[in-house]
Amino acid sequence: MAEDLHIIQGNKAEQYTSLIPQIKGLLEGEPDLVANLANVAAALKEQFGWFWVGFYLVKGDELVLGPFQGPVACTRIRKNRGVCGSSWAQAATLIVPDVEAFPGHIACSSLSRSEIVVPLIRDGEVKAILDVDSEHLSHFDTTDQQFLEEIVALIVL
Repeated sequence: MAEDLHIIQGNKAEQYTSLIPQIKGLLEGEPDLVANLANVAAALKEQFGWFWVGFYLVKGDELVLGPFQGPVACTRIRKNRGVCGSSWAQAATLIVPDVEAFPGHIACSSLSRSEIVVPLIRDGEVKAILDVDSEHLSHFDTTDQQFLEEIVALIVL
């Protein structure tokens, strides 16, 4: 299993490079935010087989669950709580190699072991969060950060 993970990570950049034009095609001409977030989550989940992929939308003083792929998730997250709330507060991508070691981690599923959270920032404000969980430790790196930030930049809010 560790070998399989290494192989997947070895060609990760190629997978993202081939996926981005497909995502652009899904988003092109579609003005509906929910449809676009749903398709981006599905495309990422299908391409990489991650445990959970989805979006949280900033609504008032909370992140509220949006379109996602994977098991049932936490519905509302406050600013500065868990990885998602921390990413929102910092307006920065967070890569967490071991969620159990993250202070205040919110365990929506005990199967989640590592996580990357990418904020969607428009006009200087975080409007939404892309949250990706893996059942493997240390699954995400700066390659994921680079390409996921590029993907969220394509989404019109």
